[in-house]
Amino acid sequence: MTCKELSIICELHDKWLNGEPDGVCADLRRADLRDADLRGANLRFANLMEADLRDAVLRGADLRDAVLRGADLRGANLDFASWPLWCGSFDVKIDKRIAAQLAYHFCRVVCDDPEVIAVQSALKNLANQFHRVDECKEV
Repeated sequence: MTCKELSIICELHDKWLNGEPDGVCADLRRADLRDADLRGANLRFANLMEADLRDAVLRGADLRDAVLRGADLRGANLDFASWPLWCGSFDVKIDKRIAAQLAYHFCRVVCDDPEVIAVQSALKNLANQFHRVDECKEV
């Protein structure tokens, strides 16, 4: 997909989100979006199922309610992006960098349940490999 095609899809998606009559919900199923710059994009409700987002820049992207099932996010930059916490994000392919980032965020929630505390403790080494741990402090 070219940058121009992606730009048009995102523009129409923004119109759809704003309820404009000529807007269209973004359908990027199985799209090749490797290295795409989607920084700050509003991809809420977009269908990114099985999309190839390897090395894409999704910094600050709004992925709430997006369908990411089966998408490949290895190497993607997800800093300051929202991660959808519903079944639409199941089976996403990630790399260790993103795994550490997700583990870090899980380890920073406060929960007094002993089982949760045990899991957080087990994830501590991975979580402390988060690429921003120096500025956020170790867990």
